[in-house]
Amino acid sequence: MDYETVSPQGFGKSLRGLGLNLVVRDVVKQCDFLAAVFDMKTHRVSAEFAIVTYGAQVFQLHSDGTYHSNPLLGLLPDNPPRGAGLEIRLYDTNPEEAVERAKVTDAVVLQEPTDKPHGL
Repeated sequence: MDYETVSPQGFGKSLRGLGLNLVVRDVVKQCDFLAAVFDMKTHRVSAEFAIVTYGAQVFQLHSDGTYHSNPLLGLLPDNPPRGAGLEIRLYDTNPEEAVERAKVTDAVVLQEPTDKPHGL
């Protein structure tokens, strides 16, 4: 599939398996960060939406403004905090290299890479 030219309807109909959609404040800034730190590829980038590929994986970014009429918003409290966050594991990225690249952006590194007992 050519992610640069696929129509929104064609892309939506093609999605299978597990899907990941990140709702972010600034799609363009998030795309720049994902490309710079994790070598992800971004496609169809706009202020409201982007397709992101990481190896063979594909996921989406949406601006939080695109969720203005989503019924999910009714489940969220009016004032933050709304949750602890989301962990996404990117197994094909060298963590030491990613942290070094992240340090030259305005990203916050919560923890330097460490070896874990379960082999990660």
